[in-house]
Amino acid sequence: MSRAFSGWTEQAFELLLRLEGMPSQEAREKRRKDRERLVRQPMIALLNDVADADGAYEDFSVWGFRKDPWWWQHQAAVIRIARNVEIGLRFDLDGLRIRGGWSYPDPGQVPLFRAAVAAQGSGPELVRAIGTLEERGYEITGDTMKRVPRGHDAGHPRADLLRYRSVRAARPLGGDCAQDTSALVGAVLEAAKELEPLLSWLAGHVSVPGSARRGV
Repeated sequence: MSRAFSGWTEQAFELLLRLEGMPSQEAREKRRKDRERLVRQPMIALLNDVADADGAYEDFSVWGFRKDPWWWQHQAAVIRIARNVEIGLRFDLDGLRIRGGWSYPDPGQVPLFRAAVAAQGSGPELVRAIGTLEERGYEITGDTMKRVPRGHDAGHPRADLLRYRSVRAARPLGGDCAQDTSALVGAVLEAAKELEPLLSWLAGHVSVPGSARRGV
């Protein structure tokens, strides 16, 4: 199968270097067309190739331009798995970074998460999924409460997880490989496979009835 993604060029990195700091709106607009061609379009091509390789990842969005300079310095994209359960990609001067998890919960999702964490069957499954990702170099983050929420025992064996109101796992895919087409498409697919146990757990336990798009 022929691929559309041909990597990010040296010119893409040079352009992002010029956009560092706090460039004026005029300076950003001057580089809009080049940034679209050199930075954003390759991300679209990458995700098209990923979707062609696995149809589970065909529901994606690649962010456009916004007022904050940060969005010009980093090219972000998401692949939707279920309601607020996503794979995120970000390309910048450090190369490509991937994350997967659950963010910006809807009303009702947090109680579902806590109930599944507390349950004897599903709770240990999440612990194993997170532990495996940590062993593979993923950083686990999320929005957490300072204390275990009311209604749950502070001595619960998964008390730390009960404090989470979102959970994400992220790791870099490297800087040099951003110019290696075949390696980068494969790296995204491999990372998505690594994230699958976490994303499947979240899609199955956090999504409110009728909100899930699909499993991983």
